[in-house]
Amino acid sequence: MDQAILELTQLTKNFDRLTAVDHLTLELQKGEIFGFLGPNGAGKTTTIKMIAGLLLPSSGSLSICGHCMTTSARICRELTGYIPDRPYLYEKLTGAEYLSFIDSLYPNQAENSRNSLARAEEYLRLLDIYDWRNNLIESYSHGMKQKLIMSSIFMLDRPLIVVDEPMVGLDPKSARIVKELFKEKAAEGTTIFLSTHSMEIAEELCDRISIITNGAIIGTGSVAALKAQAGNDADNLEDLFLQLTGAFELKEVIAALRKTRATAS
Repeated sequence: MDQAILELTQLTKNFDRLTAVDHLTLELQKGEIFGFLGPNGAGKTTTIKMIAGLLLPSSGSLSICGHCMTTSARICRELTGYIPDRPYLYEKLTGAEYLSFIDSLYPNQAENSRNSLARAEEYLRLLDIYDWRNNLIESYSHGMKQKLIMSSIFMLDRPLIVVDEPMVGLDPKSARIVKELFKEKAAEGTTIFLSTHSMEIAEELCDRISIITNGAIIGTGSVAALKAQAGNDADNLEDLFLQLTGAFELKEVIAALRKTRATAS
């Protein structure tokens, strides 16, 4: 088997007495779109920040393309593109200046710099912000900022892209284009680690899925494999997610509310 692009082994993160991430073990292969699902507070963001090199684990190990984050953090960061749900951008730069700045942070690909910026322009056109490239970022909407940071990561052509809620602020057309770009990147060999609350996006895009709750993974596999593992006949990923995370009583709550409204009327 080829070397894993991302490998987590017993990965744990503690904050004082709180265990935010509890002995996670995962292995992602080249060209895989991997979904990471869980309720609020489950440990998703903490895991993502460790993969992106923003937090160091309390114990366990994390490696990217065979490089250990603890001993080779700089290399791991260079191999990873990170698209957060709330991008931080230098708002006094124009979009074009920001892309040039991001490109300059990767000296090892200096010979590919011209190609990177040309690719960035293609993504700006695809995402309908090319005409804004010379405007200050402070004039951009949230959705435009999201498109800009996606363009900056796609242009770098990293082996691993980590994405946290990619569709926040995007209009339906842009969301559709982004999904197709993820599929295209995966087909070219890029591994995508995708965290989302959208069950539809996860079901459409992901080859495999992990569900995390209370810091621990409670299931990993394709949707079909997770259904078999759970031993149920859930109609869709949303129902399966609710069952596995112990939130399936939500249906009873909704039914009770409808009954109350019907009685009141």
